[in-house]
Amino acid sequence: MSTQSALLKVMSDAARKAARGLNRDFGELAELQVSKKGAADYVSAADLKAEQTLFEALAKARPGYSFLGEERGLIEGTDKTHTWIVDPLDGTTNFLHAIPHFAINIALQREGVIVAAVTYNPITNELYWAEKGKGCFVNDKRLRVAARKHLDEAVLATGIPFLGHGQHAKFLKELHQMSQRVAGVRRFGSAALDLAFVAAGRFDGFWERDLKPWDLAAGLLLVSEAGGKITNADGDEDVLGTGSILASNLELHPLILEKLKLAN
Repeated sequence: MSTQSALLKVMSDAARKAARGLNRDFGELAELQVSKKGAADYVSAADLKAEQTLFEALAKARPGYSFLGEERGLIEGTDKTHTWIVDPLDGTTNFLHAIPHFAINIALQREGVIVAAVTYNPITNELYWAEKGKGCFVNDKRLRVAARKHLDEAVLATGIPFLGHGQHAKFLKELHQMSQRVAGVRRFGSAALDLAFVAAGRFDGFWERDLKPWDLAAGLLLVSEAGGKITNADGDEDVLGTGSILASNLELHPLILEKLKLAN
């Protein structure tokens, strides 16, 4: 059954509303031959505008909920048990280069647990959504993680640390361990969509370090509701606190983890 609850409808409507502005800006950005600074400024303006749209739409529908956003940080609401965790534009560098692979990420945390999630790619019009205990969907199609059991058949996604970010040497060791054992490693530039693709069975697994809660929160629920397994990249439970993640199906998860541990 793929009928959205009132809560999911609120989240989906907010995502689609913010997407209208991003789509418009993306179209203009693709046409603009701008200086580096100009383009970056343009994107941060698009980012801020999208977050403002999300903030207003979610606050109107659920007054009092706290809000943790990439641009404005934490805004405490009167309702301390609920927090929206929002990334208005995951895949900023793709957006900046007119690459049509980015997403709006919205998760709702209730008493520390992610209970609802939306990840939306405005360009493909794929809306991934999940509610705790009710399964994972893209638009109206039910999703399951891939059924592959062997590393040599698996395609994994990751993120490569970039200028001024992350642990380059550690990443290269992990990539060395993984890439010689799998059918392929992909780096698409949006952790939100990497996790949605794991939920959809397109990627067999995803690992990355040095991420923020708004990159991960929605995807955690998407993958677990699609029947996947999630830990951090060291195999422990705390994902949002450590900012690292390993998501895959139940069979591949221990195999990937074992190879990651060889790199440390």
